[in-house]
Amino acid sequence: MNAEDRGNSFSLITMLCAFFIATAALGQAAAKSATAAIVPGNFVDTTPSSGVNFEGVASHTSKKYLMETMGSGVALLDYDNDGLLDVFFVNGAPLSDPTAKGTIPVKSGPKDWNRLFHQKKDGTFEDVTVKAGLQGVGYGMGVAVGDFDNDGFEDLYVTAYGGNKLYRNNGNGTFTDVTETSGTGGSGWSTSAAWVDLDNDGLLDLVVLRYVKWDFDDVWCGEHRDGYRSYCHPDIFPAVAPLVYHNDGHGKFTEISAKTGISVPGKGLGIAIADFDRDGKVDIAVANDSMLEFLYRNKGDGTFEETGLTSEIAVDGDGRTYAGMGIDFADYNNDGLPDLIMTNLANQKYAIYKNNGDSSFTYDTYMSGIAGMTLLHSGWSAYFVDYDNDGLKDLLIAQGHDVDTVELTSPQIHYKEPMLLARNTGKGFVDVSAVSGAVFKQPWVGRGMAVGDLDNDGRVDAVVATNGGAAHILHNETVTANHWLTISLVGHKSNRDGIGAEIEVTGSKYKQLVTVSTSGGYLSSKDKRAHFGLGTDGVVKLVEVRWPSGKVQRLQDVKVDQQLKIEEPQ
Repeated sequence: MNAEDRGNSFSLITMLCAFFIATAALGQAAAKSATAAIVPGNFVDTTPSSGVNFEGVASHTSKKYLMETMGSGVALLDYDNDGLLDVFFVNGAPLSDPTAKGTIPVKSGPKDWNRLFHQKKDGTFEDVTVKAGLQGVGYGMGVAVGDFDNDGFEDLYVTAYGGNKLYRNNGNGTFTDVTETSGTGGSGWSTSAAWVDLDNDGLLDLVVLRYVKWDFDDVWCGEHRDGYRSYCHPDIFPAVAPLVYHNDGHGKFTEISAKTGISVPGKGLGIAIADFDRDGKVDIAVANDSMLEFLYRNKGDGTFEETGLTSEIAVDGDGRTYAGMGIDFADYNNDGLPDLIMTNLANQKYAIYKNNGDSSFTYDTYMSGIAGMTLLHSGWSAYFVDYDNDGLKDLLIAQGHDVDTVELTSPQIHYKEPMLLARNTGKGFVDVSAVSGAVFKQPWVGRGMAVGDLDNDGRVDAVVATNGGAAHILHNETVTANHWLTISLVGHKSNRDGIGAEIEVTGSKYKQLVTVSTSGGYLSSKDKRAHFGLGTDGVVKLVEVRWPSGKVQRLQDVKVDQQLKIEEPQ
């Protein structure tokens, strides 16, 4: 994921660049021909007036420690159940230089704390970190949101280098660190995590990715001259298996990765869930860095098998591995089949995999138009979001290279990059970033990002974390007359969040499928509510919920432009 030798050499890229762009142009041309005019978005950076003043600590040192490149995650959750999304940021910690081998970074003061911002009724935020007890420890990485004890309040799992933390929501604005009693502390270098009920017992389990086996040995990578030392390529570090914690109830978890088969050593950075083979059981996709990508198929007996190669998502269209970082698992073409996107580094092209419906995928990066707009860019957190509520899921991606010296050797590639917004035309994607607001002209070192409707106006917003820089609140102010529907689930036999449930909405033009989840992106946790753009439809013909318990619930003639809560029949 980092050194200048990643991917192809510069000379090879130079020779192949024209071919890649020409091929990708076919997809772009198809997408552009599908619409008479580009429909722009309008995202506004409201951070200065929001009350959110978070700045991530990356602790860049002359030693070029690998974790300095990673950034950290962000979560959107309603921790106090007041109907408004709050924001939680994971933060790094100081890296003393030199750092003794085996030393775990320690947060030395308030500037290093993780931060929880509570949204007030006027739409601004207040820092409630100390009251909540969420300052954290260690060099933080990712966050996963889920109600593991089914008490109606969202809990937090925070990953880090050197040990993770599980915080139980007490329901009174405070959290309790239950890591030790729950048995979920883990070890090594953890990254993204996902709450998902692996065995459908009504309790959320936890899948925790780990990156590589790494310590503070002073390994020199890059040229031996001033200013040219670089971060080491992950290829020189061993892969490591994920951790899988089964929720035993009563606040206790058991690590069962070997038992489940979710145990193949990887270099995991992104995780997402969906039932890709339509057998009624939720599966797990993993974005790995510079090795094969993983797809764990749920066999239905409590075990999973890794099927990345046979499902044809393990490599790109040329059979090559890439620096898998961010991920999302959603049906972007409304055919009822969950598709995949995985972001990666410049010269690799973000990977889009279209679900064929026969347990395999087609590498759709070229024909979708994504290749041409991403060839020279580096992507991290990515989500399919319908920014204009037309019923088609678009793409919002945080960007920025991982190597701060990349422009010394590859001047066509940039360390800081603007965000990417790609509109789904129904025939492919079109880059509408340039016409969708000043925020898409601002270069950042983008990393974690979470999406959700912050002000409940029916338009999906985003919160972006940057590596060693300020966080940004991106308010979606796209002008549209299109309708929308946002659905939250309350499980009873199923887990209370309804994670893993499928919601299918049938309109006059499209049938849309969404898997309820807080996972996806990169190191981050999105709004658990399912959002649907409905175009001109004034009523939804049918809403069908397929619960993890197996129950199926149908609602007909549902009114639009509302936040709808659906409870599982008891």
